[in-house]
Amino acid sequence: MTDSLFTFAPLPTPVVQPGEFSFAAVGLDHGHIFGMTDGLIGAGATVRLVYDRNPQRAAEFAQRYPGARVAASEQEVLDDPEIRLVATAAIASERAGIGLRAIEAGKDAFVDKAPLTTFEQLAAAREATARTGRKYAVYYGERVHTESAILAGQLIDQDAIGRVLQVVCFGPHRVGSGRPDWFYDPAQYGGILCDIGSHNFEQMLYFTGATGGRPASSAVANYAHPETPGLQDFGDAHVILDNGTSGYVRVDWFTPDGLGVFGDGRTLILGTDGYIELRKYIDIGTDNGGGQVLLVNQQGQYRFDANGRTGFPFFGQLIRDCLDRTETAMTQEHAFAAAELSLHAQADAVVLAG
Repeated sequence: MTDSLFTFAPLPTPVVQPGEFSFAAVGLDHGHIFGMTDGLIGAGATVRLVYDRNPQRAAEFAQRYPGARVAASEQEVLDDPEIRLVATAAIASERAGIGLRAIEAGKDAFVDKAPLTTFEQLAAAREATARTGRKYAVYYGERVHTESAILAGQLIDQDAIGRVLQVVCFGPHRVGSGRPDWFYDPAQYGGILCDIGSHNFEQMLYFTGATGGRPASSAVANYAHPETPGLQDFGDAHVILDNGTSGYVRVDWFTPDGLGVFGDGRTLILGTDGYIELRKYIDIGTDNGGGQVLLVNQQGQYRFDANGRTGFPFFGQLIRDCLDRTETAMTQEHAFAAAELSLHAQADAVVLAG
């Protein structure tokens, strides 16, 4: 069937004039910093400063983004009155510290997922945002920077599948080679459910409209990487959400080399009147590519290629939220609720025998 029954939001345009909203990048340990930076620049922001404890990494960032000047220290970034927001993709266990220091310096923070790795960090972030009114925004990129997920949200808003009952997420990844040491240390990366699972807990909350929940069960394992015992190469969790819906997530590091992308990420959304499947990064066995949205409802069967349909409105909304002190991109409590689910699932996980 055609998609003429549905409407989609137009591509966003820059929301600020050049130089109106300047930000800095601090901590470049994860490649997500490039997606965060590209998203902000695409919405009109200006990257003014970069700092990383590895000078070469900072220099390479500045070469990629010529407007960015390498700062001598994190403090130089915090002291710059032109910087409105500090973006970080540092080691996961260090993101909260950077974000909280930015907040105390009077700036908003934008942290990669997992946004924090301990309940103590969560409590500190909640206290700091409540006290200062500053933002601790989170880059849950598998939704906010993936057009198939954005389009699915628009379809749900148009009642395409009725009330959402369950969200099932699959987040396979490939270990590859050359990973840094912190990738194998659960104290630093937070564990698999806290780390890559955080994307999926956020999607459960977003698509169901829930405000929180609790894990009914969760498990982790190192099935096939005995040489790196700190790596959890498998994790899953079943979650009961506070509005009577549920979610399931499976994340792993078992993407085979024969797949042409880092992982066959999929999301299945069940509603009372239909269902949606997202084939985010690849549609195996076809030439469709990623960004595929499959919908079946009472009217028929639909396939949408999401690429180029929606853009990434989160980034412009975040910029305007920082300027206008609003909450249109993502509420603070939603960001924290997803992180809290991740922490509980990780803390409660049964360790399966390898």
